[in-house]
Amino acid sequence: MTSNPINGGLAGYSDRDRRRWAPEPAKRRDRTAFERDRARVLHSAALRRLAAKTQVASPGADAGADTVQSLRTRLTHSLECAQVGRELGKSLGCDPDLVETACLAHDIGHPPFGHNGEVALDAVARDCGGFEGNAQSLRVLTRLEPKSFAPDGPPLYGRSVGLNLTRAALDASMKYPWTQDEAVNGKFGIYDDDLDVAHWVREGVEPGRTCFEAQVMDWSDDVAYSVHDLEDALVAGHIDFARLADPAERRLVAATARKLYCTDADLAELEERFAELLAEPYWPDRYDGTPRSLAALKNLTSTLIGRFCMAAETATREAYGDRPLTRYAAELIVPRAQRLENALLKGITAHYVWISHEEVRARQRTLITELAEMTLAGAPETLEPGFRFAFEDADDDAGRLRAVIDQIASLTDLSAMARHRMLEARS
Repeated sequence: MTSNPINGGLAGYSDRDRRRWAPEPAKRRDRTAFERDRARVLHSAALRRLAAKTQVASPGADAGADTVQSLRTRLTHSLECAQVGRELGKSLGCDPDLVETACLAHDIGHPPFGHNGEVALDAVARDCGGFEGNAQSLRVLTRLEPKSFAPDGPPLYGRSVGLNLTRAALDASMKYPWTQDEAVNGKFGIYDDDLDVAHWVREGVEPGRTCFEAQVMDWSDDVAYSVHDLEDALVAGHIDFARLADPAERRLVAATARKLYCTDADLAELEERFAELLAEPYWPDRYDGTPRSLAALKNLTSTLIGRFCMAAETATREAYGDRPLTRYAAELIVPRAQRLENALLKGITAHYVWISHEEVRARQRTLITELAEMTLAGAPETLEPGFRFAFEDADDDAGRLRAVIDQIASLTDLSAMARHRMLEARS
C-alpha cells in the first residue's frame, strides 16, 4: 500500500472524493489533495482561536498560572485528537492526511466556554435554526473562514466557500450529517442555511451514514477527550484517585456516565466494568505533582489510548481483513467493553468538574446570553467587518440573528468576556 501523489493519496479514493466545491486551477507543487486540505485547516485563523477556548478549564481561570498553562485547550485537544486519528486511520488503510484533517477540524466551530457556550447559544439561536458546534464547524469550513470564493461574482462580493476542502475531507469532518429536524439526542451537523454544500458533500450517500474516516475521527475524539480531560482534571486537583477506590463513589460516577454517555447500559454493568478497569496495574496510587507521579500519569494516559485504539483496530480487522478501509467500504468496530470504559472516563470528568462547577458554568451561560442581546441590539456597529457584511446582506431577521451568532461563536473565552465588558460599559 503506497502513496501516489498523482492521484491524491492512498488507494481507495477517487477523483470524486478529491473534488472541491468551487473548482480551482491546478497547483504546481507536488502535494496530494488531502495534504493541501490538512495545510488549509492547520493555517486557519479559526483553528488558532481554539488556543483560547475551553476544553476542561477555561484558559486563564481558577488554578495557578503554571497549572493553567499546562491544561489543554480546544486547540491542544484537536492536535492530540489528530495524532490519535492519524495513527489509527493509517493502521486501517485510510489516507492519514485526510483523517488528520478531519480531526483538526472537528471542533473548529466550537464557541467560547465549550459545550456550556453551545447550550447558551442554542437558546439564543432558536429563531434561526439553533446552534450546534458540529454544524458550526461545517459552516466555518465552507463559509466563514475566508480563503476561496465561488466564481459567481466579484472576489469581494461572491459567495465564500471557506477553505474549499475536498469532498472527502468535508465528509470526514461531519460527525452528524443531518439537520436539526433529524437530530439524534439533540446532535446535528447541518444548518438549513448550509444544505447546499451538505448536499454536494453527501450526494449519493445513504442518509445518516457516516464515512469510515469520520468514524475514525469520532472515536479518536472520544479517546483523546476522555483520557486527556481525566489527566487535566487530576493535574488541576479536581479528582483524587483515592475517592475512586470507594465503591459508593464509583457508583455515583457510573450513574453520571450512564445518564450522559451510555443510556443503553445498566448501572450494574457499568460498575463492574469500572472496577475491572481500575484494577489494571497501570493506575497510579496517587497524583501529587512530583516527577515520579507525573511520569506515572503519562504512562496511564498512553496506556489507555493504546487500549482503546488497539481494541478498535483489532475488532475492525477481524471483521474486514487486511485490505485498506476507506470511505464507505467498512464500519469502524469498537468493542462494547471499550465503549463503556470510555464513557466511564468521561463520566469521571463530568461528575467532578462539570457538575461541581455549575455556578461558574451558569455565569458563563448568562454572559453569552447577555453578549448576544447587546450585540444584536447594537448591530451592525457591534459586529466585526465580515459579520457586519453578512448582517447587512441578510434577507430577514433569522439571517441577521445568524450573523450575530456567527460573530459570538468565533470569539475566544477571553475575548467574549472583554467584548461583554465593552458593550456593557457603552450601555
